[in-house]
Amino acid sequence: MTRTRVIAALVMAPLAIAAILLLPTPWLMALVALVFMVGLWEWFKLCGVDDTLSRTVLLVANLLLMVLLVWASAGSMVLFQVVALVGVAWWCLALLWLRFFNFASDHESHARMFKLAAGTLAIVPAWCALGLIHASQPNGHLWLFAALSIVWAADTGAYFAGRQFGGRVFGGRRLAPRISPNKTLEGLAGGLLAGVVCGLLFAWLAGMTLAQIPVVALVAVATVLFSVIGDLFESLLKRHVGTKDSGSLIPGHGGVLDRLDGLIAALPIFALGKELFGF
Repeated sequence: MTRTRVIAALVMAPLAIAAILLLPTPWLMALVALVFMVGLWEWFKLCGVDDTLSRTVLLVANLLLMVLLVWASAGSMVLFQVVALVGVAWWCLALLWLRFFNFASDHESHARMFKLAAGTLAIVPAWCALGLIHASQPNGHLWLFAALSIVWAADTGAYFAGRQFGGRVFGGRRLAPRISPNKTLEGLAGGLLAGVVCGLLFAWLAGMTLAQIPVVALVAVATVLFSVIGDLFESLLKRHVGTKDSGSLIPGHGGVLDRLDGLIAALPIFALGKELFGF
């Protein structure tokens, strides 16, 4: 499985990096919107929406919302900033949701609407945040790469730290045993370390000054923690329906949403940190 994951990552990573570095912001956002829609399609499936027509209608509604945001912004990024801030607020509420494991677990009740709304609150703000970061000056494309590298490094660091040290440092205590039994505190620590180090490295390439190191490191920590919330929330959705992956599109990685779960939670908080601290 590890070999398959590595091969798939080696195929996807260059394509993602090339798109970030070479495409202008409008084209990148259009491409990312398509990828995010695939992830949202899988999200709706995890919510128990099995009917293809129903899922298509929900997907088109979200796509139209993205188009409306572009039209209403009229060249200004203020609306995108507001939506990204809404995303940060949503993921803070999602942390509370994780505390109440059984909430909306019954897909036969009206509570499923909360999960459907959560899909929009997760995907659309992340898309807006990505556009904000990439369009920022100077070196917005490099700052976006730094944001993504934090999540990628944290995911990799957590995976290998968990495999190597899981249960040895913190007495076997798990991060969220009911939601994701395999996630350890050792993995979280390894992910934080890898994410911050990698984030600082690529932030330096993007133009970070020495005076900005503390605030960039702080934002990197918050970015990693929010990516963990996103990962756990998707795990919660999968637990409710009794499935291991959101799909099978990516060999060794599961579905597209399995690769996006941390990113969609991390992007709004990184964008907010970048706006607040001005790096």
